[in-house]
Amino acid sequence: MQMLAEIVDAVIGGDTHRDTHTLEICGPSGVPIATTTIRNDERGFARGLAWIADRAPGSRFVVALEGTRSYGLGLNRAAQAAGLTVIEVERPRRAGRRRGKSDPIDAHLAALYALRLPADRLPVPRAHGDREALRILLGARRELVTARTRQVNRLRALLLGGDETDRDLARGTLTDRRLSVLVRRRGRDRETREQAVRRAELRRLAIAIRLAVQELAANKDQLLSVVSVMAPRLLDLVGIGPVSAAQAIVSWSHEGRCRNDAAFAALAGACPLPASSGRVVRHRLNRGGDRQLNRALHDVILTRGRVCPRTHDYVQLRRAQGKSDNEIRRTPGLLTWEPAGVGIWASDVHFGVSNRRPSTLARAIIDA
Repeated sequence: MQMLAEIVDAVIGGDTHRDTHTLEICGPSGVPIATTTIRNDERGFARGLAWIADRAPGSRFVVALEGTRSYGLGLNRAAQAAGLTVIEVERPRRAGRRRGKSDPIDAHLAALYALRLPADRLPVPRAHGDREALRILLGARRELVTARTRQVNRLRALLLGGDETDRDLARGTLTDRRLSVLVRRRGRDRETREQAVRRAELRRLAIAIRLAVQELAANKDQLLSVVSVMAPRLLDLVGIGPVSAAQAIVSWSHEGRCRNDAAFAALAGACPLPASSGRVVRHRLNRGGDRQLNRALHDVILTRGRVCPRTHDYVQLRRAQGKSDNEIRRTPGLLTWEPAGVGIWASDVHFGVSNRRPSTLARAIIDA
Protein backbone atom coordinates (compact mmCIF):
# COMPACT_ATOMS: atom_id res chain seq x y z
CA MET A 1 0.00 0.00 0.00
CA GLN A 2 1.49 3.31 -1.12
CA MET A 3 1.53 6.11 1.45
CA LEU A 4 0.96 9.77 0.67
CA ALA A 5 4.50 10.59 1.77
CA GLU A 6 5.84 8.50 -1.13
CA ILE A 7 4.17 10.49 -3.91
CA VAL A 8 4.21 14.15 -2.76
CA ASP A 9 6.91 16.79 -2.50
CA ALA A 10 5.27 18.41 0.52
CA VAL A 11 2.15 18.59 2.66
CA ILE A 12 0.67 21.84 3.95
CA GLY A 13 -0.85 21.26 7.38
CA GLY A 14 -3.43 23.74 8.61
CA ASP A 15 -4.77 24.50 12.09
CA THR A 16 -7.94 26.55 11.62
CA HIS A 17 -9.58 28.97 14.06
CA ARG A 18 -12.23 31.66 14.04
CA ASP A 19 -9.86 34.60 13.40
CA THR A 20 -6.62 33.10 12.10
CA HIS A 21 -5.21 29.96 10.46
CA THR A 22 -1.71 28.59 10.99
CA LEU A 23 -0.10 26.80 8.03
CA GLU A 24 3.04 24.68 7.91
CA ILE A 25 4.82 23.26 4.87
CA CYS A 26 6.21 19.86 5.76
CA GLY A 27 8.44 17.65 3.65
CA PRO A 28 7.77 13.96 2.90
CA SER A 29 10.01 12.95 5.79
CA GLY A 30 8.03 15.08 8.26
CA VAL A 31 10.60 17.86 8.56
CA PRO A 32 9.03 21.35 8.82
CA ILE A 33 10.03 23.74 6.04
CA ALA A 34 8.12 26.94 6.77
CA THR A 35 5.31 28.21 8.98
CA THR A 36 2.98 31.18 8.69
CA THR A 37 -0.25 32.57 10.13
CA ILE A 38 -2.98 34.16 8.00
CA ARG A 39 -6.27 35.84 8.76
CA ASN A 40 -9.55 34.01 8.22
CA ASP A 41 -10.78 36.23 5.38
CA GLU A 42 -10.41 36.60 1.61
CA ARG A 43 -7.19 38.62 1.86
CA GLY A 44 -5.73 36.07 4.24
CA PHE A 45 -6.62 33.21 1.89
CA ALA A 46 -4.95 34.97 -1.06
CA ARG A 47 -1.86 35.59 1.05
CA GLY A 48 -1.77 31.95 2.16
CA LEU A 49 -2.07 30.60 -1.38
CA ALA A 50 0.69 32.94 -2.58
CA TRP A 51 2.87 31.80 0.35
CA ILE A 52 2.30 28.13 -0.56
CA ALA A 53 3.20 28.74 -4.22
CA ASP A 54 6.38 30.57 -3.18
CA ARG A 55 7.63 28.18 -0.49
CA ALA A 56 6.43 24.72 -1.59
CA PRO A 57 9.39 22.57 -2.79
CA GLY A 58 7.72 21.22 -5.91
CA SER A 59 4.35 21.00 -7.61
CA ARG A 60 3.14 17.81 -5.96
CA PHE A 61 1.57 18.77 -2.64
CA VAL A 62 -1.73 18.56 -0.81
CA VAL A 63 -3.36 20.80 1.77
CA ALA A 64 -4.40 19.02 4.99
CA LEU A 65 -6.87 21.10 7.01
CA GLU A 66 -8.79 20.67 10.23
CA GLY A 67 -12.41 21.75 10.33
CA THR A 68 -13.10 21.95 6.60
CA ARG A 69 -16.82 22.31 7.41
CA SER A 70 -16.42 24.91 10.17
CA TYR A 71 -13.67 27.51 10.66
CA GLY A 72 -11.63 26.11 7.78
CA LEU A 73 -14.49 26.25 5.28
CA GLY A 74 -13.38 29.51 3.64
CA LEU A 75 -9.78 28.38 3.21
CA ASN A 76 -10.98 25.03 1.93
CA ARG A 77 -13.07 26.66 -0.77
CA ALA A 78 -10.29 29.07 -1.74
CA ALA A 79 -7.74 26.25 -2.04
CA GLN A 80 -10.07 24.10 -4.13
CA ALA A 81 -10.91 27.05 -6.38
CA ALA A 82 -7.16 27.49 -6.95
CA GLY A 83 -6.91 23.86 -8.08
CA LEU A 84 -5.21 22.51 -4.96
CA THR A 85 -5.98 19.09 -3.49
CA VAL A 86 -7.51 19.47 -0.04
CA ILE A 87 -7.94 16.64 2.44
CA GLU A 88 -9.63 16.66 5.84
CA VAL A 89 -7.66 15.64 8.91
CA GLU A 90 -8.87 14.75 12.37
CA ARG A 91 -8.26 16.89 15.40
CA PRO A 92 -5.13 15.65 17.25
CA ARG A 93 -5.87 13.49 20.22
CA ARG A 94 -4.59 14.45 23.63
CA ALA A 95 -2.29 11.43 23.74
CA GLY A 96 -0.52 12.68 20.60
CA ARG A 97 0.27 16.10 22.06
CA ARG A 98 3.58 15.08 23.64
CA ARG A 99 5.18 18.48 23.02
CA GLY A 100 2.35 20.63 24.33
CA LYS A 101 -0.25 22.52 22.37
CA SER A 102 0.02 25.55 20.12
CA ASP A 103 -1.20 26.50 16.67
CA PRO A 104 2.15 25.65 14.96
CA ILE A 105 2.26 22.29 16.79
CA ASP A 106 -1.29 21.47 15.66
CA ALA A 107 -0.48 22.46 12.06
CA HIS A 108 2.58 20.17 12.19
CA LEU A 109 0.49 17.30 13.58
CA ALA A 110 -2.04 17.82 10.76
CA ALA A 111 0.74 17.49 8.20
CA LEU A 112 2.14 14.35 9.88
CA TYR A 113 -1.34 12.82 9.98
CA ALA A 114 -1.72 13.38 6.24
CA LEU A 115 1.69 11.91 5.39
CA ARG A 116 0.73 8.61 7.04
CA LEU A 117 -2.48 8.23 5.02
CA PRO A 118 -2.79 5.66 2.19
CA ALA A 119 -2.54 7.47 -1.13
CA ASP A 120 -5.70 5.82 -2.47
CA ARG A 121 -7.83 6.56 0.62
CA LEU A 122 -7.50 10.28 1.15
CA PRO A 123 -10.41 11.78 3.14
CA VAL A 124 -11.50 14.63 0.91
CA PRO A 125 -13.98 17.21 2.29
CA ARG A 126 -17.68 16.76 1.68
CA ALA A 127 -19.24 18.32 -1.40
CA HIS A 128 -21.04 21.66 -1.57
CA GLY A 129 -23.93 22.78 -3.79
CA ASP A 130 -27.04 20.60 -3.86
CA ARG A 131 -25.59 18.27 -1.26
CA GLU A 132 -25.24 21.18 1.14
CA ALA A 133 -28.83 22.21 0.37
CA LEU A 134 -29.98 18.72 1.40
CA ARG A 135 -27.94 18.90 4.60
CA ILE A 136 -29.57 22.20 5.53
CA LEU A 137 -33.05 20.83 4.83
CA LEU A 138 -32.41 17.68 6.87
CA GLY A 139 -31.14 19.74 9.79
CA ALA A 140 -34.27 21.89 9.64
CA ARG A 141 -36.43 18.76 9.48
CA ARG A 142 -34.85 17.27 12.60
CA GLU A 143 -35.47 20.53 14.43
CA LEU A 144 -39.11 20.60 13.27
CA VAL A 145 -39.69 16.98 14.31
CA THR A 146 -38.17 17.58 17.75
CA ALA A 147 -40.28 20.70 18.30
CA ARG A 148 -43.47 18.97 17.15
CA THR A 149 -42.85 15.99 19.42
CA ARG A 150 -42.32 18.31 22.38
CA GLN A 151 -45.51 20.22 21.58
CA VAL A 152 -47.55 17.02 21.19
CA ASN A 153 -46.30 15.70 24.54
CA ARG A 154 -47.17 18.95 26.27
CA LEU A 155 -50.60 19.04 24.64
CA ARG A 156 -51.41 15.51 25.78
CA ALA A 157 -50.28 16.34 29.32
CA LEU A 158 -52.62 19.32 29.41
CA LEU A 159 -55.50 17.25 28.04
CA LEU A 160 -55.00 14.55 30.66
CA GLY A 161 -55.29 17.18 33.38
CA GLY A 162 -58.56 18.58 32.02
CA ASP A 163 -62.16 17.43 32.15
CA GLU A 164 -63.65 14.26 30.66
CA THR A 165 -63.90 15.80 27.18
CA ASP A 166 -60.20 16.67 27.22
CA ARG A 167 -59.24 13.20 28.43
CA ASP A 168 -61.23 11.63 25.57
CA LEU A 169 -59.25 13.74 23.08
CA ALA A 170 -55.99 12.61 24.68
CA ARG A 171 -56.79 8.90 24.25
CA GLY A 172 -56.69 8.85 20.45
CA THR A 173 -54.42 10.13 17.71
CA LEU A 174 -54.20 13.90 17.49
CA THR A 175 -55.63 14.18 14.00
CA ASP A 176 -56.24 17.44 12.21
CA ARG A 177 -59.94 17.19 13.12
CA ARG A 178 -59.18 16.92 16.84
CA LEU A 179 -56.73 19.80 16.64
CA SER A 180 -59.41 21.88 14.91
CA VAL A 181 -61.74 21.19 17.81
CA LEU A 182 -59.16 22.59 20.22
CA VAL A 183 -58.53 25.63 18.02
CA ARG A 184 -62.26 26.49 17.73
CA ARG A 185 -63.05 25.88 21.41
CA ARG A 186 -64.61 28.86 23.15
CA GLY A 187 -64.79 29.78 26.81
CA ARG A 188 -67.66 28.59 29.00
CA ASP A 189 -69.81 30.47 31.45
CA ARG A 190 -68.28 30.80 34.95
CA GLU A 191 -64.93 29.51 33.65
CA THR A 192 -62.22 29.50 36.29
CA ARG A 193 -58.85 31.06 35.72
CA GLU A 194 -57.22 27.64 35.52
CA GLN A 195 -59.67 26.51 32.85
CA ALA A 196 -59.18 29.71 30.84
CA VAL A 197 -55.40 29.39 30.91
CA ARG A 198 -55.59 25.68 30.01
CA ARG A 199 -57.94 26.39 27.08
CA ALA A 200 -55.69 29.19 25.75
CA GLU A 201 -52.58 27.03 26.00
CA LEU A 202 -54.32 24.08 24.31
CA ARG A 203 -55.33 26.37 21.46
CA ARG A 204 -51.80 27.74 21.10
CA LEU A 205 -50.25 24.26 21.02
CA ALA A 206 -52.84 22.97 18.55
CA ILE A 207 -52.08 25.85 16.17
CA ALA A 208 -48.32 25.25 16.56
CA ILE A 209 -48.68 21.51 15.82
CA ARG A 210 -50.76 22.16 12.71
CA LEU A 211 -48.18 24.67 11.51
CA ALA A 212 -45.35 22.19 12.18
CA VAL A 213 -47.16 19.54 10.10
CA GLN A 214 -47.45 21.98 7.21
CA GLU A 215 -43.78 22.94 7.48
CA LEU A 216 -42.72 19.27 7.52
CA ALA A 217 -44.78 18.63 4.36
CA ALA A 218 -43.15 21.63 2.64
CA ASN A 219 -39.72 20.41 3.78
CA LYS A 220 -40.39 16.97 2.32
CA ASP A 221 -41.41 18.51 -1.01
CA GLN A 222 -38.15 20.46 -1.10
CA LEU A 223 -36.15 17.31 -0.37
CA LEU A 224 -38.00 15.50 -3.13
CA SER A 225 -37.25 18.21 -5.69
CA VAL A 226 -33.50 18.17 -4.94
CA VAL A 227 -33.19 14.37 -4.73
CA SER A 228 -35.09 14.00 -8.03
CA VAL A 229 -32.34 16.02 -9.71
CA MET A 230 -29.32 14.51 -7.95
CA ALA A 231 -30.27 10.79 -7.82
CA PRO A 232 -33.62 10.03 -9.48
CA ARG A 233 -33.00 6.25 -9.53
CA LEU A 234 -32.74 6.23 -5.76
CA LEU A 235 -36.43 7.01 -5.39
CA ASP A 236 -37.36 4.04 -7.62
CA LEU A 237 -36.12 1.57 -5.00
CA VAL A 238 -38.72 0.02 -2.75
CA GLY A 239 -38.79 1.53 0.73
CA ILE A 240 -36.69 4.61 -0.02
CA GLY A 241 -38.44 7.97 0.23
CA PRO A 242 -37.19 11.55 -0.07
CA VAL A 243 -35.93 11.78 3.52
CA SER A 244 -33.98 8.49 3.49
CA ALA A 245 -32.61 9.23 0.02
CA ALA A 246 -31.52 12.72 1.06
CA GLN A 247 -29.69 11.36 4.11
CA ALA A 248 -27.92 8.74 1.98
CA ILE A 249 -26.76 11.42 -0.47
CA VAL A 250 -25.60 13.76 2.30
CA SER A 251 -23.56 11.03 4.02
CA TRP A 252 -22.19 9.61 0.76
CA SER A 253 -21.38 13.19 -0.37
CA HIS A 254 -19.55 12.51 -3.64
CA GLU A 255 -18.03 9.73 -5.73
CA GLY A 256 -14.75 8.63 -4.24
CA ARG A 257 -15.58 9.28 -0.59
CA CYS A 258 -16.61 5.64 -0.08
CA ARG A 259 -14.27 3.19 -1.81
CA ASN A 260 -16.75 0.31 -1.89
CA ASP A 261 -19.89 -1.02 -0.25
CA ALA A 262 -18.00 -2.13 2.84
CA ALA A 263 -16.74 1.43 3.34
CA PHE A 264 -20.28 2.75 2.92
CA ALA A 265 -21.51 0.27 5.54
CA ALA A 266 -18.72 1.30 7.91
CA LEU A 267 -19.69 4.93 7.38
CA ALA A 268 -23.26 4.04 8.35
CA GLY A 269 -22.20 1.97 11.36
CA ALA A 270 -24.06 -0.96 9.77
CA CYS A 271 -21.22 -3.47 9.55
CA PRO A 272 -21.05 -5.95 12.46
CA LEU A 273 -17.95 -5.94 14.65
CA PRO A 274 -16.21 -9.20 15.58
CA ALA A 275 -16.60 -10.09 19.25
CA SER A 276 -15.21 -13.61 19.32
CA SER A 277 -13.12 -15.25 21.98
CA GLY A 278 -11.78 -18.81 22.04
CA ARG A 279 -14.40 -21.21 20.74
CA VAL A 280 -17.11 -18.54 20.81
CA VAL A 281 -17.55 -16.92 17.41
CA ARG A 282 -19.97 -14.02 17.35
CA HIS A 283 -20.46 -10.44 16.19
CA ARG A 284 -21.95 -7.42 17.91
CA LEU A 285 -23.67 -4.30 16.63
CA ASN A 286 -21.62 -1.35 15.48
CA ARG A 287 -22.51 1.70 17.57
CA GLY A 288 -20.25 4.03 15.58
CA GLY A 289 -20.50 5.66 12.18
CA ASP A 290 -23.03 8.18 10.93
CA ARG A 291 -26.05 7.48 13.11
CA GLN A 292 -28.40 9.51 10.92
CA LEU A 293 -27.46 7.33 7.94
CA ASN A 294 -27.85 4.23 10.13
CA ARG A 295 -31.33 5.39 11.06
CA ALA A 296 -32.20 5.95 7.39
CA LEU A 297 -31.11 2.39 6.53
CA HIS A 298 -33.14 1.07 9.46
CA ASP A 299 -36.22 2.93 8.16
CA VAL A 300 -35.67 1.38 4.72
CA ILE A 301 -35.59 -2.11 6.24
CA LEU A 302 -38.79 -1.48 8.22
CA THR A 303 -40.60 -0.10 5.16
CA ARG A 304 -39.56 -3.05 3.01
CA GLY A 305 -40.91 -5.39 5.65
CA ARG A 306 -44.33 -3.73 5.32
CA VAL A 307 -44.70 -3.15 1.58
CA CYS A 308 -42.51 -5.73 -0.16
CA PRO A 309 -44.22 -9.18 -0.48
CA ARG A 310 -40.99 -11.17 -0.74
CA THR A 311 -39.49 -9.39 2.27
CA HIS A 312 -42.70 -10.08 4.19
CA ASP A 313 -42.47 -13.79 3.32
CA TYR A 314 -38.85 -13.87 4.42
CA VAL A 315 -39.73 -12.26 7.76
CA GLN A 316 -42.53 -14.77 8.36
CA LEU A 317 -40.16 -17.64 7.59
CA ARG A 318 -37.60 -16.41 10.09
CA ARG A 319 -40.27 -15.82 12.73
CA ALA A 320 -41.37 -19.45 12.31
CA GLN A 321 -37.77 -20.42 13.06
CA GLY A 322 -37.95 -18.61 16.38
CA LYS A 323 -36.04 -15.47 15.39
CA SER A 324 -36.95 -12.12 16.92
CA ASP A 325 -37.62 -9.11 14.71
CA ASN A 326 -34.29 -7.55 15.66
CA GLU A 327 -32.45 -10.75 14.78
CA ILE A 328 -34.29 -10.93 11.46
CA ARG A 329 -33.25 -7.42 10.50
CA ARG A 330 -29.63 -8.31 11.25
CA THR A 331 -29.64 -11.56 9.30
CA PRO A 332 -27.67 -11.56 6.01
CA GLY A 333 -30.54 -13.17 4.10
CA LEU A 334 -32.42 -12.19 0.99
CA LEU A 335 -34.85 -9.39 1.76
CA THR A 336 -36.22 -8.33 -1.57
CA TRP A 337 -35.69 -8.47 -5.31
CA GLU A 338 -35.94 -5.44 -7.55
CA PRO A 339 -37.81 -5.61 -10.91
CA ALA A 340 -34.56 -4.76 -12.68
CA GLY A 341 -33.09 -8.01 -11.37
CA VAL A 342 -30.66 -6.47 -8.89
CA GLY A 343 -30.50 -8.56 -5.74
CA ILE A 344 -30.62 -6.67 -2.46
CA TRP A 345 -29.31 -8.64 0.46
CA ALA A 346 -29.52 -7.72 4.11
CA SER A 347 -25.73 -7.82 4.12
CA ASP A 348 -25.72 -5.15 1.42
CA VAL A 349 -28.46 -2.89 2.75
CA HIS A 350 -27.97 -3.24 6.50
CA PHE A 351 -24.59 -4.90 7.06
CA GLY A 352 -22.76 -4.01 3.84
CA VAL A 353 -20.24 -6.85 4.28
CA SER A 354 -20.52 -8.28 0.77
CA ASN A 355 -18.00 -6.80 -1.66
CA ARG A 356 -18.97 -9.09 -4.55
CA ARG A 357 -22.45 -7.66 -5.06
CA PRO A 358 -22.81 -3.84 -5.20
CA SER A 359 -25.17 -2.33 -2.67
CA THR A 360 -28.23 -1.08 -4.54
CA LEU A 361 -28.46 1.97 -2.32
CA ALA A 362 -24.87 3.06 -2.95
CA ARG A 363 -25.03 2.01 -6.63
CA ALA A 364 -28.13 4.11 -7.23
CA ILE A 365 -26.32 7.18 -5.92
CA ILE A 366 -23.26 6.49 -8.04
CA ASP A 367 -25.22 5.82 -11.24
CA ALA A 368 -27.51 8.83 -10.83
